[in-house]
Amino acid sequence: MTKLPVLGACFLAASALLGLPAHAAGLLTGANGMTLYVFDKDTGGVPSCYDACATNWPPYLGKAGEKMKEGWKLVPRKDGAMQWSYDGKPLYFFAGDKKKGDKAGDGRGGIWHVVND
Repeated sequence: MTKLPVLGACFLAASALLGLPAHAAGLLTGANGMTLYVFDKDTGGVPSCYDACATNWPPYLGKAGEKMKEGWKLVPRKDGAMQWSYDGKPLYFFAGDKKKGDKAGDGRGGIWHVVND
């Protein structure tokens, strides 16, 4: 019976080491454990949050050639970076989230939403 918690801890540790996304209480999180968000103004899978927007809502960046699980894809940004998307929607962090599990950006302006998985 004690094997399940140990296996779960091993999976979370491996996810962090491999840079894989994790799930916290049904929320999709980045490899750093922070909550991920989608932006209603992004259309066609293309990121539209730049400059001051990206200061408050940093994009979840990746590098060409990196792989994730099914549903994940890297999309190009107009600044030349690559941004992770999930289910066709570019992903962002919220600068106002200070610790893992925070979701202070959910519902902001009626256009930012956590990603439930």
